[in-house]
Amino acid sequence: MKVHFISIGGSVMHQLAIALHKKGYLVTGTDDEIFEPALSNLKNAGLLPAKIGWDVDKIQSDLNAVILGMHARADNPELLKAKSLGLNIYSFPEYIYKESLQKKRVVVGGSHGKTTTTSMIMHVLQKQQLAFDYLVGAKLAGFEQSVNITDAPVIVCEGDEYPASAIEKKPKFHFLYPHIAILTGIAWDHINVFPTFEFYLEQFVIFINRIEKGGLLIYNESDQVLAELVAKCKRNDIQYQPYHVPNFQIENGVTTVQIGSESGRLSVFGNHNLMNCLAAYYACAALGVATQDFLHSMKDFTGAAKRLELLESNDSMCIYRDFAHAPSKVKATVQAVKQQFPKRKLYGILELHTYSSLNVNFMNEYKGALNELDESVVFYSKHALEIKQMPDLPAEKVIEGFDKPGLIVMNDKATLEKWLLTIPNHDVNILFMSSGNYDGLNINSLAKDIIYNHPEG
Repeated sequence: MKVHFISIGGSVMHQLAIALHKKGYLVTGTDDEIFEPALSNLKNAGLLPAKIGWDVDKIQSDLNAVILGMHARADNPELLKAKSLGLNIYSFPEYIYKESLQKKRVVVGGSHGKTTTTSMIMHVLQKQQLAFDYLVGAKLAGFEQSVNITDAPVIVCEGDEYPASAIEKKPKFHFLYPHIAILTGIAWDHINVFPTFEFYLEQFVIFINRIEKGGLLIYNESDQVLAELVAKCKRNDIQYQPYHVPNFQIENGVTTVQIGSESGRLSVFGNHNLMNCLAAYYACAALGVATQDFLHSMKDFTGAAKRLELLESNDSMCIYRDFAHAPSKVKATVQAVKQQFPKRKLYGILELHTYSSLNVNFMNEYKGALNELDESVVFYSKHALEIKQMPDLPAEKVIEGFDKPGLIVMNDKATLEKWLLTIPNHDVNILFMSSGNYDGLNINSLAKDIIYNHPEG
């Protein structure tokens, strides 16, 4: 097989390229910019292009497939040549499906919890020494890559609702046709792509209708929007498995979950993670994993990167970083930390970084999301607005939308850093929530400074 990647430097694209290279395919690729960690990963695999930029000479009639990355434009010269030669052109989810035609496909969709639920399933299957392929949107402990394609009989995929490529505007999860599907919940997101909530909902209807006959839909019945959608889209040729928060106990900051007659301790916590765990259980059970084996495997699952990731801690303080940025994710993450440590004061710093979160018309979606914080900051840089070519976001509109008494709005990272270093380092937890980097602030270093280098408040 000869495969060429247009925009090989993408986070998933370069991982897929490496996976196919390991499978024995002849892989080439190009891009107009390649950053770390893709640069080193491709170099180590012997796949780094000799030069940066597009090269139409790489597009030849003997290519079996051309895989088009999300960041390649519709007028890309290599894409135009591939079209003129009549080559098979795929977005990466379309190609994943092509590689998994003979596999049992597990696909995790939903507005939140996709990466964590996918990661839980992968963790358990690996612990049980079962062969499987995977596609996940984060770096996971124990997995060298975020994409793997072999001859395994099962593939586990995170199913994103964002468009697949420049020429294929449909959501990625529409191309995966699961046998076992999970929907974790629905909360309006990506408003630059889905300008109305109704249009966003429609994408999940399509996903449900693409579950293979005889398949299984595992869905979060405690999400009212999702439960109503499933009821309206009821099919008689698939099975349904609703789930909710399972029975659990918290003792000395450690959560024990109950599934059926079995119980097990977890390293993760929060109602959202407990629901993710139960969804993962039902998927693993459908793949033949016993309840006791599932719980035994889950006890050392510490989460995907940047999902309630513990940066630093002492006896009376924990500092977490979480990818949360959409309203439902923010609310769930805040509630999780407060529930786990009810006696500690909770400081939260949310960065608005995505197109949706920086849109003044979206602010009301955040109402109540920070309510359980004792001290709260919303940070966004003017630089982020400029890069996205978005208008200014007035602080008063943010305060009005969040409707949180005492909310502080900051735009300057030096001001934020100074404020963080005034937080006492005992009987307190700090929660950083962002899909960005706080305009270049070194959160890891700052977490150490807060715990070790400044006097107790």
